[in-house]
Amino acid sequence: MVVVSPVVGSVDGLPLCLVLHGRGDDAPRAVTLLGLDTALADAARTGTAPPFVAVTVDGSEAYWHPRASGDDPERMILTEILPRLADQGLRTTRFAAIGWSMGGYGALLLAQRHPDLVTAVAASSPALWRAYGASAPGAFDSATDFAAHQVLGEPPAPGVTYRIDCGQSDPFYAVSRQAASELAATEQGFGPGGHDPVYWRAALPAQLAFVGRALAPTAPPPRPTAG
Repeated sequence: MVVVSPVVGSVDGLPLCLVLHGRGDDAPRAVTLLGLDTALADAARTGTAPPFVAVTVDGSEAYWHPRASGDDPERMILTEILPRLADQGLRTTRFAAIGWSMGGYGALLLAQRHPDLVTAVAASSPALWRAYGASAPGAFDSATDFAAHQVLGEPPAPGVTYRIDCGQSDPFYAVSRQAASELAATEQGFGPGGHDPVYWRAALPAQLAFVGRALAPTAPPPRPTAG
């Protein structure tokens, strides 16, 4: 886990955006891959987005859902990551999620399964497939596992707003367009680009602005206290 803050000093009371990496990456590499620290600081400095904290999370290659091996990045987020961040003073009762490729799928899935927690998702090139047989090796344990963790063909999660970005040369372009339509994405970007960090970095400023608007509170909720 890597915490990226646009402010110096205490993060007490700031809202949270989880950042879910793609296959083959990890939490530290997610920061450098996207230039996340610079982009988040620029967004806060220019007023493009109100200050919020981005936290990158290690999800191995489990595609962000419970696996037969016992690997369960979803449970890790809910029972380990969020309580630790709440203890640091971050607002975790409602948060946003950004992800690309495997992580884009993971962010969409997290919102679908926990709409009470996730308020907004920005997904770049989400790794989505229409059939189990077309999915990447190791992405799912079985056809049953695939069916239980689908995003395509599902309606938007209640109370969640979506932004979907994908380059026109990306192999996930068609399914990303489908997801944007099915999820009623309020923002989307489908210009030139491929399935690579160059495109994901280019999409990031608009995604941070989108997330910042979604996280802007009318009044900050009280900080959770130990019971």
